[in-house]
Amino acid sequence: MNPETIIECVPNFSEGTDPSKVSRIVQAMQVPGVSLLDWSLDTAHNRSVVTIAGPAEAVVESAIRGAGKAAELIDLTKQNGVHPRIGAADVIPFIPVSGASLADCALLARQAGLAVWRRYGIPVYFYGAAAARPDRVQLEDVRKGQFEGLRDAVRRDTARRPDIGGPELHETAGASAVGARSFLIAYNVHLRQPDVTAARAIARDIRASSGGLHGVKALGVLANGRAQVSMNITDHLTTPMPKVYARLVDLARRHGAELDDSELIGLIPQAAYEPGAEWIARIPNFDPELKVIERRLERPLDWLAA
Repeated sequence: MNPETIIECVPNFSEGTDPSKVSRIVQAMQVPGVSLLDWSLDTAHNRSVVTIAGPAEAVVESAIRGAGKAAELIDLTKQNGVHPRIGAADVIPFIPVSGASLADCALLARQAGLAVWRRYGIPVYFYGAAAARPDRVQLEDVRKGQFEGLRDAVRRDTARRPDIGGPELHETAGASAVGARSFLIAYNVHLRQPDVTAARAIARDIRASSGGLHGVKALGVLANGRAQVSMNITDHLTTPMPKVYARLVDLARRHGAELDDSELIGLIPQAAYEPGAEWIARIPNFDPELKVIERRLERPLDWLAA
């Protein structure tokens, strides 16, 4: 791989209520050459998201260490939240930024997954461009049943067993879904009314799997007492964010609801940033210097002191 290659990795951890635990996970991920671009806790979803970038080998090592620290600190038998999850280090995606292809990132995901199992005894499912089986390309198929359901399923159904390790899940850390994908925009919109039924209806109508917009995944949830449409936009080039927002406005009207403020989890690529766009204006305190990947690469965060 080109020495100028930049790989992004956005591990999602199943802890969003204890800042000290998340801080320790982030600290464990400090590897020479790796930049810390963003990290955040979501108490409602009980989840944290860390964004790192840098040379391929260093980013892989950073992600592996994060998975190990998460397994040490997070006990899924005592954890719950509205976000689906199968592992302490729930999802570990590798994303090409420059000098690398999606196929390159798929190979990195395979390397990382093998190391996570060998070092920490955490079984791994490969998804996205790194999927080893066609029924595991989609993350939601891998996570079907969540930790509790998957823990039981692997004991009776060989088709649900991990790609590496196992066959049973780690007793408290579950399993990790390790994959490769293009840029993804994690975008949540709140409704003015605390009507989760309306949020679920909007999510159903906008997501691709129900015949909605291409590249949009969506769930309607109740988060901190507010109805929320929680989305992942996996192809913002084909389905630009203004189109997503316009459809949300239309669907909210159709279901007797009204959109309120929004939130962005993690970062967005420069290509998705449009100054003055309504979807961005609805995100309180949005700062492109902090939330656009290419700008963040120029001014990364300081690593947390131990």
